[in-house]
Amino acid sequence: MCGIAGIVANHAVNQDLYNALLVLQHRGQDAAGIVTYNDGRLFQRKANGLVRDVFQERHMERLQGNMGIAHVRYPTAGSSSSAEAQPFYVNSPFGISLGHNGNLVNAKQLKKELFLEDRRHLNTESDSEILLNVFAHELAKQQSLPLRSDDDIFTAVKDVHRRCKGAYAVVAMVTGRGIVAFRDPNGIRPLVYGVRESKQGMEYMVTSESTALDVLGFNLVRDIAPGEAIFIDVNGKISTQQCAIGAVHSPCIFEYVYFARPDSVIEDVFVQKARMRMGQSLAKKIIKEWPEPNIDVVMPIPDTSRTAAIEIAYLLGVKYREGFIKNRYIGRTFIMPGNKIRKKSVRQKLNPIGLEFRDKNVLLIDDSIVRGTTSREIVQMAIDEVAKKVFFASASPPIRYQNIYGIDMPAREELIAFNKDIDEICTEIQADRLIYQNLNDLIWAVQQGNLRLEKFDTSVFSGEYITGVEDGYFESLEASRSDASKQERDKEYVGIDLHNSV
Repeated sequence: MCGIAGIVANHAVNQDLYNALLVLQHRGQDAAGIVTYNDGRLFQRKANGLVRDVFQERHMERLQGNMGIAHVRYPTAGSSSSAEAQPFYVNSPFGISLGHNGNLVNAKQLKKELFLEDRRHLNTESDSEILLNVFAHELAKQQSLPLRSDDDIFTAVKDVHRRCKGAYAVVAMVTGRGIVAFRDPNGIRPLVYGVRESKQGMEYMVTSESTALDVLGFNLVRDIAPGEAIFIDVNGKISTQQCAIGAVHSPCIFEYVYFARPDSVIEDVFVQKARMRMGQSLAKKIIKEWPEPNIDVVMPIPDTSRTAAIEIAYLLGVKYREGFIKNRYIGRTFIMPGNKIRKKSVRQKLNPIGLEFRDKNVLLIDDSIVRGTTSREIVQMAIDEVAKKVFFASASPPIRYQNIYGIDMPAREELIAFNKDIDEICTEIQADRLIYQNLNDLIWAVQQGNLRLEKFDTSVFSGEYITGVEDGYFESLEASRSDASKQERDKEYVGIDLHNSV
């Protein structure tokens, strides 16, 4: 999962892009990057780290120009080396910079094609660099130097859809021409655009979440449709075109569960409202399956589950309390590399308020349970604070399958729910009772916000993958994504960082 943004404005965009990345920081904490264009030159800064650490005043001063793109990275495939920080750049044709959120499931095949047929060289293991080179190659085939029309851009995007399989929300800057943004034909990853009026005319922005538009004073126009491309030239002229045939709109439902900010609107669904409905449906299930729960207090695992927990407490008629104080300077533990780091970070991130637990039956609410590391540590904290009983509820169903569309859910064996029933999971996290949301109820909670949404990507819960999966893919995925393999790859990585500034 990553966050992307692109702006074409009538003034310098460096500060706006920086502010957009701050708002999107929750989508990626591994690396950040910005590329801007001014008077025939590109200016770039990217490196590992949080946005506030990557960009200092001297870097911001160099990022000149009224057009640019930005990216925050959360690694899935590839290593966490700074060499894989985005945006990526390729010189031919025109000079293209690209930021990508998602994951290509046919990256291995595309890599072979790029080397053997397209004669293009790759410098990293990132599928984002593969996608960039596919787009660049298809644009070069239009043989329009200079660029003849917007149709050349749209034709190249059509060929990207033809060749690339998986999830991708993309923002790319064609040097001196403009910014193009597009989504995969299933619209798995989110992408929106908005407008802002200035004294000099209209300004445009594309980004992963609508909240970034809000913060910068842009008005949300709409989501970019599955398979659609939007091109904004350097003069602020905007054009759009549907570039995919037979798209089946299937947005990722886990965006609403965990990743998106509650103040975002995705596919015309208010994330906050969706999470409220998740709490309502889970409360009804608790009442139905657990007639006399004997719960004294409901507590959220901050922050994502707070909205659902408030609804659950209200419908159960029990007290709602904040039992954990969150250290906001610790990143999201789910997207941290390595089990040991995640386990240590839980204790650094959350500190229990002992008085709220002592001699009480506590129902803890979390948005999901992935590896179980966080859940187990939190239950133990409650036990240490002398809670009488510790119950646990998840606002989403059991996660039993890998995510192959840009969320780093690893080898199945690292998922706590894989090949386990609810009682076994409950025992492993040391809770007195465990209850999960039903999948149909989760779908209902999101769908009620926009009844036009008929299908979702629910693959982590159902094991059904909208793009299909080739033989041997999961084995290859597990070999590259497991905690052990990632740590070994990062330890052995040797390279020179050429990506700090241009």
